[in-house]
Amino acid sequence: MKEAVILHGTAETAESFWLPYAKSELEKKGYTVSIPQLPEAEAPDLKNWLPTALNETYTENTVLIGHSAGCPLILSVLENIDVKIKQAILVAGYARPKSDDLKPEPILQQTYDWARIRNNVGDIIFINSDNDPWGCDDVEGKYMLENIGGTLIIRKGEGHMGSDRFNQPYKEFPFLIKLID
Repeated sequence: MKEAVILHGTAETAESFWLPYAKSELEKKGYTVSIPQLPEAEAPDLKNWLPTALNETYTENTVLIGHSAGCPLILSVLENIDVKIKQAILVAGYARPKSDDLKPEPILQQTYDWARIRNNVGDIIFINSDNDPWGCDDVEGKYMLENIGGTLIIRKGEGHMGSDRFNQPYKEFPFLIKLID
């Protein structure tokens, strides 16, 4: 059985941006899809989000997809599971504080076990834009790529690939679906 778990970002739900589209398209491909509602979505905190994400089922047939703050959560999930999943796709992801003052962000771990993360995923893809207004840009994609390996896809002028504040409705994401068998 093929499973997909989609992890939303800050202030998002299962109905945000391209998430319903991805769910529908993956179900057409024979996937069972889960988009858990992460608690207190307005204020992503690993201590609240990780238990919910780890409550999902992960197998060698799982595809794990995240958007924005859902991406550092994916890194933490990969560090904490005991199975090698099929694929992880991080959209507008990051693994370091996004602001210049480097204040702690509760969704981020202080350090990551990059080798364990890499060992727990068959294929990892980072999709970042060159003009992400939140700092989840190609520089962050390169940082994660250097630490984990995988594939980095830099989208030109695509912003955050979903943002209410910056008026990026991003209701469909066919490019993402093409990356999944």
